Amino acid sequence: MYQQDIRLRARPRGFHIITDEVLQALPQLREFKMGICQVFIQHTSASLTINENADPTVRKDFEMYFNKAVPENDPDYLHDDEGSDDMPAHLKAAMLGSSVMIPIRNGRLALGTWQGIYLCEHRNHGGSRGIVITAWGTI
Repeated sequence: MYQQDIRLRARPRGFHIITDEVLQALPQLREFKMGICQVFIQHTSASLTINENADPTVRKDFEMYFNKAVPENDPDYLHDDEGSDDMPAHLKAAMLGSSVMIPIRNGRLALGTWQGIYLCEHRNHGGSRGIVITAWGTI
């Protein structure tokens, strides 16, 4: 079993592919014949998901959809201590989740041809983000 903490640089609000950063942080992945890799974000206003890694318009459409589904400045929100994007960010993160699990096969993440790991930054100025990557299985 291997575990690595990494700090992702601050990114603007939106959906960002971080697959390469995850792979660079855990070179021991190549040792596994079969296993599981969990990628976990240590924040409540950003999330992780797996989706299209080739066409950047998919990530723009994700941002558009979530902004429509969870609008800012809703007068019913009670939690707005850190600004109008605060509570919507928590809701979006809850909808998408704080971790992804990916099979490991022959030293590689068994992602599909067009799949990548997304950092979903839901804050206008979220800052750097902490990620914990854990891999376990047969070596």
